[in-house]
Amino acid sequence: MFKSLGNNASVFPMPVLMIATYDENRVVDVMNAAWGMNCDPDKLMLCLTGTHKTAKNLRISKACTVAMADRAHLKEADFFGIASGNKMADKFEKSGMEAVKSEKVNAPIIKGFPIVMECELLEEVETEHLHCFVVQVVDTLAEEAVLKEDGKPCIHKADLVLFNQFRASYMAVGEKVGQAWGEGKALL
Repeated sequence: MFKSLGNNASVFPMPVLMIATYDENRVVDVMNAAWGMNCDPDKLMLCLTGTHKTAKNLRISKACTVAMADRAHLKEADFFGIASGNKMADKFEKSGMEAVKSEKVNAPIIKGFPIVMECELLEEVETEHLHCFVVQVVDTLAEEAVLKEDGKPCIHKADLVLFNQFRASYMAVGEKVGQAWGEGKALL
């Protein structure tokens, strides 16, 4: 039997994405955003309120990097979600993390996060019920330590974390339970 939880639009799991941008003075800003996802094999949709410092910076620089948070940097990732770049000018500096300029886009790469996508802004979409930025992934970078023998990232080696909106908590990535585009073949 189902029990009503109210109009809670919680989807689990959600990624913990670190969106990094430069402002007009090339000052680094990073925000923690769970409301992001693929909208095409090489594009991401980042749902951000238009007043966020990151949204303002995206409009200026036309680029960002999107990194996936890991357990080793959970404190910093959470800080990037609770400290506002609009209110704290030295937000990134306070994190103690280091940034380097992306070689492919006008945005910083935050050292330490194991997987990062370098992105260019394609469009900003605003309707009555939606505000998002669609970005083109120019390149995806991964630390060699998180790659498997086939050259693809291993989420367990990367020790990525997920966001559980039902419990306002971060979760570790679990075990593999099946193969996509394979488990349902028995029903064909």
